[in-house]
Amino acid sequence: MILKEILADLVTQAAEKAQQSGKLPSVPLPAATIERPQKPEHGDYASSLPLKLARLMGTNPLNIARQLAELIPATPEIESITVAPPGFINFTLKDNWLTRQVESILEAGESFGNIDLGKGSRVQVEFVSSNPTGPLHVGYGRGAILGSTLSGILSAAGYDVQREYYFNDAGNQMDVFNRSLYARYRQCLGAADAEVPSDGYHGEYMVDLAQSIVGQQGDRFLALPESEAAPQVGRLGTDRLMAQIKEELNLLRIEFDDWFTEKSLYDNGQYDTVMSLLRNGGHLAEKEGATWFVATALGEDKDEVVVRSNGVPTYLATDIAYHYNKFLERRFDRVIDIWGADHQGHVAGLRAAVGVLGVDLERLVLIVHQMVTVRRGDEVVRISTRSGDIITLREVLDEVGTDACRYFFLSRSANSQMDFDLELAKKAAPDNPVYYIQYAHARIASILRLAAERGITCENGDVSLLTTEPELTLIRKLLLLPELIETVCQTLEPHHLTYYAQDLATTFHSFYKQCRVISSDEALTPARLKLVAATKTVLARTLHLMGMTAPERM
Repeated sequence: MILKEILADLVTQAAEKAQQSGKLPSVPLPAATIERPQKPEHGDYASSLPLKLARLMGTNPLNIARQLAELIPATPEIESITVAPPGFINFTLKDNWLTRQVESILEAGESFGNIDLGKGSRVQVEFVSSNPTGPLHVGYGRGAILGSTLSGILSAAGYDVQREYYFNDAGNQMDVFNRSLYARYRQCLGAADAEVPSDGYHGEYMVDLAQSIVGQQGDRFLALPESEAAPQVGRLGTDRLMAQIKEELNLLRIEFDDWFTEKSLYDNGQYDTVMSLLRNGGHLAEKEGATWFVATALGEDKDEVVVRSNGVPTYLATDIAYHYNKFLERRFDRVIDIWGADHQGHVAGLRAAVGVLGVDLERLVLIVHQMVTVRRGDEVVRISTRSGDIITLREVLDEVGTDACRYFFLSRSANSQMDFDLELAKKAAPDNPVYYIQYAHARIASILRLAAERGITCENGDVSLLTTEPELTLIRKLLLLPELIETVCQTLEPHHLTYYAQDLATTFHSFYKQCRVISSDEALTPARLKLVAATKTVLARTLHLMGMTAPERM
């Protein structure tokens, strides 16, 4: 149990005692949330429960705070409990308890920060899910890293996480891709009448793809009618593109437990099952030659097409079948979908349909991340996913490296627009947060190497000697990681990790300036080396949770 939960229990128990003794009226108790005060002089933690109770009881919140504070027993962690207007209970931790946590961090090692919030609950995180119709553009990097990092944090919090990539290998877009690639294939073989469809894929990568197929397969597809040749050429193209996508995701240190195909929904009968369920439930209607999901009857703003007039299902239709598979066949307790901004319009329809299937909508979370603007200093680099003028994820990876990609894509909340400055990401200077954070880890490693060269170890270090403000401030910062993991799991906002990593690096640099680690003081040196080693552990864990490396030298 993390310290915030211990304090919350103490406050709740005090409120229950006050009610049982008649000091406070008997009303349902709201949750006793514990927060970090903005000002250090207000203590390490604070509870606003008295303010909540005051509204329910019609009583002065400051008086409630005093009543509760008197009923909270002494504990090994708490130095003092004070009350503050308008009705806060403030907790200050004991210095000797804080210093003992250095030993706990070193003992936990790479598992420091792990909590059992999830208790083995099965969570599926689906992310990237780019159609195999082109290379990953830079926008997919944001969703990829968001999903990858969130999955790792949920695992650290005790959830059983399954990472999934869903790709559309059926439907209208694949038909367009097949015909586009077949036209390029014919052009490569000299067919003057071969034209890419006006709504097709015109990027230069399609020419490269066609040339590679010609180089391997020759002209054998020209002997087939287009209705047979185009799907076969298209399949070769999608196989190559999927191999390329997997390679790029691997470079980004992203792994999936499952690669789920749209085609399997048809092969396994799940699409037909879902359409029958919707139809039998009266949720489908025929109009304008198409089949519509009647979402307005469920309170949504508009109905949605699920089968076009040409008989081809829409993305929404297969998405409903896909979520039927997730919830009712594979039975995940919770499903988190991470989508790009261009899918925002599908959110309401999908949620309505999943609700019709009998799924509690609290179990479905859709995170829609906004667009990425790529800059080179002050210059904006334009992106177009169809014209061929596209910035691929691979280009950015090759230019700035994996660590910078992961940090910068993670550094803003999903619902905010973000700028990715290529020049800043490559800069070996403190204003580049990636360099700044990793330099802190490398500096710590160099301190520990120097101590080892001089034959100094921290094994017998007495952490009770760590009494100065810079030392205690650093320990307090280290202890935030478990709470941060809990916060990320509750908010599904992993960008908080980037801020914590930067704050921790800043706190360490400040400590290092004020406290000489290796000195002539034979008692204090090993104690401070223990604190430095604990800082290295926590900083490395934070970097690893973000999918980044923790360099020993820079």
